[in-house]
Amino acid sequence: MHQVIDMAGVDLLQANQAGADRNRAQFDRWGMTCLNVMSSPGAGKTVLLEKTLEALRDHLKIAVIEGDMTTQLDAERLRRCGVPVIAINTGRSCHLDAHMVAGGMHQLEREHSPEQFDLVFVENVGNLVCPAEFEVGEHAKVALLSLTEGEDKPLKYPVMFREADCLLVSKLDLAPYLEVDLGQIEANVRQLNPNASIIPLSAKSGEGLELWFEWVQQQVRRVRSQQPQVVL
Repeated sequence: MHQVIDMAGVDLLQANQAGADRNRAQFDRWGMTCLNVMSSPGAGKTVLLEKTLEALRDHLKIAVIEGDMTTQLDAERLRRCGVPVIAINTGRSCHLDAHMVAGGMHQLEREHSPEQFDLVFVENVGNLVCPAEFEVGEHAKVALLSLTEGEDKPLKYPVMFREADCLLVSKLDLAPYLEVDLGQIEANVRQLNPNASIIPLSAKSGEGLELWFEWVQQQVRRVRSQQPQVVL
């Protein structure tokens, strides 16, 4: 972890990491898995989550912490899927940080019983830089790269793709209309991150969604197996 020092001499990343560790410990006590979903604006995070909530809400108890600089437009879309959604407006900040997500967790605790949830998605602010640097307490990071963004983005924004546990190449239905090499995207990601799961998909056509749904469920099983068992 490199340093980001503010004017008062505080290492912001180190301070944020301490908060993220506390958040993750709380998720573990609740028995929840947290997935941090990140991408540039317009890559398709919200529509992907809509499809995911519709597919998995009968199998998993899911909540969402929704981050946007302004408005609750995305939060309102996700609430129509019938799951609890905590909206966080970041103002001028281009990412969610651990403190903001802790506030969302406190709100979730006030309004619901967190121990009943299996999974919480954190939909981060659309940005390919800052969200990857500031952990929020997630158990895994998910990055989206839309096919329309081209092959070079992993190399131009390496931190996001180096940190991702899963890369979703979205808007696959547009492939016939674009001069984009999916194989080159995957090769560029592999230069940075040989271990990431890479899933090309389309929320519109449904191609690849089942692989994504299975990956999500695998993460819930993996994290649950590592969490301490609470005896009530």
